[in-house]
Amino acid sequence: MINVGCHVSIAKSIDLAVGRAAERGCTTFQIFTSNPRGWKAREIKEEEAEKFIKNIKESGIYPPIAHMPYLPNPASPREEVQQKSTEVMLREVKRCRMLKIPYLVTHPGSHLGAGREDAIKRFTECIDLASEESEGEVMLLLENTAGTNNSMGGDIEDIAEIIDNLSDSSGVGICIDTCHAFAAGYDITTEEGLSSFLELTDSEVGPERLKVIHLNDCKGALGSHLDRHEHIGLGNIGDEAISRIVNHPKLRDIPFILETPVNEERGDAENIAHVKSLFRE
Repeated sequence: MINVGCHVSIAKSIDLAVGRAAERGCTTFQIFTSNPRGWKAREIKEEEAEKFIKNIKESGIYPPIAHMPYLPNPASPREEVQQKSTEVMLREVKRCRMLKIPYLVTHPGSHLGAGREDAIKRFTECIDLASEESEGEVMLLLENTAGTNNSMGGDIEDIAEIIDNLSDSSGVGICIDTCHAFAAGYDITTEEGLSSFLELTDSEVGPERLKVIHLNDCKGALGSHLDRHEHIGLGNIGDEAISRIVNHPKLRDIPFILETPVNEERGDAENIAHVKSLFRE
């Protein structure tokens, strides 16, 4: 069966996220372990962590995946922001270890127009520290971006360069976001385009590093650099291409996480059910 889930809330207590994932039909899921729009984090109580781990085991939903908050930017040329961002990254690794979450997804960040080479140096220094902190328990996943102005990671070669500059890349993988790839200019809507994209990823990064796929349709046009997610099948990627992705021999066994809208048109459960309907057993 396909392993598919969505991003779920940790409101009130982090262990409640597992039940919310089950209600939506998830077999995997993603969370923020803290407020995604703030720098500070409420401490996770030991009792909460124990319940979270117990709920995961009892539910059979796996793997749980964590995503970095939005504010941190370890690539920033602003020293204060860079330092705070590194502190948050290390904190999130510790929280993942406490919760036994195997993957932490992070965006490569933005150089804010101050130079890409220095930004890569700052970002890799942060990832090296986080890898040490993980002690092999948490793999850091670099997510491709939509290629917006001054951002890094819009090209697969960007991610490959970051990995190549790490002191130790053994604890680092990648997360591919389909909306971001399409918006960045990779035409994954055709069989030839998808094959070309995967071959590039294999050659530049290595097939063994791809651990998670953010499965999102795209509101923007190909190469628009518009990071706007759409319901599965209702955007410019479309059902035919999504079906090709979830059934591709290289991808079908990888966890798929949906970060699609929740509105009157569809909710998480409907999008998950739709993806399941596209999967061929």
